Amino acid sequence: MLALQLAAAGLAFGSIAALSGIGLLITYRATGVFNLAHGGFAMLVAYLYWQTAGVWHWPVWVAAPLCLAIAGPLLGVAAYVAVFRPLQRRAAAPAESLVATLGVFVLLVGVAAVLWGLQGRRAPSLLPTRRLVIAGAGVRSDAVVDLAAVAVTLAVLWWVTTRTQIGIRVRAVVADRRLAELSRVDADRVAALGWAAGAGFAGLTGVLLAPQLSLTPYGLTLVVLETFAIPVVARLSSLPVAVGAALLIGIGQSELAQVHLHSTDWASALQSVQSNALALVLLAALLVLPRLHELGGDAGSATTFASRRIRARTPTWRWLERALAAVLLLSPLLYPSEVLRDAQRVPALALVFVSIVVLTGYGGQVSLGHGAYAGLGALFFARLSGSISEVPALLCAMVAAGLVGLMTGYPAIRRRGLFLALTTFAVGVTVSRFVFQEPAFTSGLQVHRPAVLGMSLAGDRAFYAFELVCLLAGLLVVRNLRSGRLGRALVAMRDSEDGARAVGINLRALKVFLFTVSAALAGLGGGLLAQATLAFDPNDFDPVASSLFWFTAVVVFGADSAAGGVAAAGLVVAVGALSGTAEAALVPVGVLALLLGRMPGGLAGVVRGLGARPPRPAVPSAAPPALSATGRAARNRITARAGA
Repeated sequence: MLALQLAAAGLAFGSIAALSGIGLLITYRATGVFNLAHGGFAMLVAYLYWQTAGVWHWPVWVAAPLCLAIAGPLLGVAAYVAVFRPLQRRAAAPAESLVATLGVFVLLVGVAAVLWGLQGRRAPSLLPTRRLVIAGAGVRSDAVVDLAAVAVTLAVLWWVTTRTQIGIRVRAVVADRRLAELSRVDADRVAALGWAAGAGFAGLTGVLLAPQLSLTPYGLTLVVLETFAIPVVARLSSLPVAVGAALLIGIGQSELAQVHLHSTDWASALQSVQSNALALVLLAALLVLPRLHELGGDAGSATTFASRRIRARTPTWRWLERALAAVLLLSPLLYPSEVLRDAQRVPALALVFVSIVVLTGYGGQVSLGHGAYAGLGALFFARLSGSISEVPALLCAMVAAGLVGLMTGYPAIRRRGLFLALTTFAVGVTVSRFVFQEPAFTSGLQVHRPAVLGMSLAGDRAFYAFELVCLLAGLLVVRNLRSGRLGRALVAMRDSEDGARAVGINLRALKVFLFTVSAALAGLGGGLLAQATLAFDPNDFDPVASSLFWFTAVVVFGADSAAGGVAAAGLVVAVGALSGTAEAALVPVGVLALLLGRMPGGLAGVVRGLGARPPRPAVPSAAPPALSATGRAARNRITARAGA
């Protein structure tokens, strides 16, 4: 009887996860874009429902249709018209659409954080929660309604896709957009319909989850993002498989409550597995499943993140850039103490951003889990500094983070593009949930600043100077990576993995090396972040607030520019300090990410264009030399034969 009751409870959560997976698959199959902003849509609609039904006390039967049938689909259509339709019309690469979805996601999270703050909310329940008895087992009425909604949705989608002209047009657009347009199919309307339906299902997911969870911009969003496991298990193709997988995961997650372990540590670990089942399934599916295929090509690479135009800049402009950077980085030493404390985050965060430049801009590998490497560097430093002095502890933390990057990067190198991004995101979520959120690893930590050559760096100015030295060392490492034979191999791999493999480059070894170096630099930055704040805060390395946001900021400022990474860190810290909330930086970064289609290479590409040498004027070709008498005679004979 207990097993039946747990299975019924699991069906409730599994049904909500199934609805989320259906929304993701609809958008993907209709447009070819995997909507990483799905969680942002769900979160924003949930906030609108809480505002109308919980704050303004509108009747649920008015607030729910307004949010689910109007606000959600309108968000999807607006995102398509403003962002994705221009990308599809110019046949943009999958990497550009990936960053565009991240831009929409970051913007939505930033707007919610600015408008409603980070404190938890409790939304009113959309469905009645009466207790029913079915086959001798107690079942909540909302679970029955959720399961019925999934069944009806599957039936309606089957009928629409197989029995109606709309379904035929959707299949035609999915198969070949250009060929469908030649057959007079309005591909824009089909894609807009897919975005509206996907955002509508995302909103429904958020409204159903909001009464059960604490509604926060990061918390609810991350839960919805974990439902990426559903379409991945279904290999981005089969709706019935996605629904079946969601229901089985929900039931299995609930049935784990029957397992009782005597050891407190093992019981805590089992509870973590139960509460994070979706994240584990997502990671396992991405690592275990054989080759996955992506619409519009096999995932591609991150080549479009980098500017493909090579522009020679004048020496004056290069020295001006360096002088300006030096002034901006050294000027905090003259600031008052309260301002300098905020500025201390800039060099540390710049190292993390530069580590993303190494992996994505130089090597073409997408990583949405760098918050995990930075957090592990901070955690290792905090743990080791209690046993050894701070500088050796910082170096050991850097090496440890690099080893974790080696271990996680090796199994991830089989993936590219979208699936590599999802794999690294799943790694980041797993580390956050099973390490950073576990008191056994993070409790009782004390962070102190180092002493160098007998001189204490506890003072703000001394520690900031130490950070600048670490940043300079990291930039020198990055510069050496980009030069010589290794730099040419990285560019070849970024531009074309097949071409690099054809000329004999060992891509597996090169990717593992890049993951290791990038993770080590991120670990160094994370250790400095912990020293800057004198504490290890797991929220600083949240997968949404750190990994997704940091990657978007780096791409906006120039994924192939280390200087752009440093500038991105400065902007993020400055906006947070001036506004009083770190989440305010999400809004400008999200807006700029939506404009990347007009800024090849990001803001760094724009700056390079300003300092580029003007093109040399074309040299007129010299007049052909005059023919000799013999040449004129030969030309006349050839002309005569041609005329004959």
